[in-house]
Formats: sequence, structure tokens, C-alpha cells
Amino acid sequence: MTVALIWAADRAGAIGSGNTIPWHVPEDQKRFRELTTGHPVIMGRRTWDSLPPRFRPLPNRHNIVVTRDHRWSADGATAVTDLEAALRVGHDDDDTVVVSGGEQIYALALPHADALWITDIDLTIDDPDAFAPSVPSDDWETVTDHGWQTSTTGIRYRYRDLARRR
Repeated sequence: MTVALIWAADRAGAIGSGNTIPWHVPEDQKRFRELTTGHPVIMGRRTWDSLPPRFRPLPNRHNIVVTRDHRWSADGATAVTDLEAALRVGHDDDDTVVVSGGEQIYALALPHADALWITDIDLTIDDPDAFAPSVPSDDWETVTDHGWQTSTTGIRYRYRDLARRR
């Protein structure tokens, strides 16, 4: 099984503010869709809640939501109470499981990860409250750096694919 983490972060590593993504880069949304479609996607409950209702559940993906609330349920989502259960459920579906946030889930999942699919956003947001995990360079190597590009919205971004050093 491959465990991949996917996120977009600003220059300071912020991934969110007020339970929203504080930028609009349609190209990153397209990449997210391309990389995750057909695979189980693990997310925390707050990440699930942050998705616009028209996108819940994420189509063509098994949506696995980690929550401490044993009573929580939502149409189109499989609720589990810890990351290990989420990884087991995801592995039953596919050889690649994608973790899509948020901050707490990324921190728990990083030790299990084989791949990181990162979008660097070339700006610094105000009042961030969620951050990507720190990626120790001794543990990870860049496999592909797609170079800086400019979004149709005018925001600079780049994709980097990292693999765990073995």
C-alpha cells in the first residue's frame, strides 16, 4: 500500500484560515482531482465540514472521515475513530490511499507516508490557523519539481512530488 499526503501551503506552511483555503488556484484543484480520483481519501471531520456541500462526498473516491465523535455520520462518508482504522479501510479499497487533511490528520499520517504531493503557493496569508507538517529533508527527496507557474487567478504556485528516502 502507498500512503500519499496531498496539500497546498503558503510560504509559511499555512494550509488554512477559518476552516477555509484562503486562496483560489483552480489548477491546484484540478491536480487534486486528478491525483485523488479513484482512490480512497482520508480526511478529518473539520476538513469534511470545510468542503462545500455540493462537493460532499468527493465524487469517485471513497471518503473516509476520521472523527472522535462515535455518533457522527454523513451520507457518502465512512466514519472511523482513528487514523489506523482509516488506513485499514482505505487499504481494503486500493493500493494507494490519499490523506487530504487537515493539520492534525497530516501530523498523524506523516510517519506512514510514502509520497507527498505538495503545491507551494507563493503568498503569505493573514491569520493562518492550520499548517502543513514539517517535512524533514533527511527523510524526503524531491522526485519532481514542476517549476513555478502562474494561475489564471494571478497567484504563483508550483507542484513538488516527494518520496520517502528508504
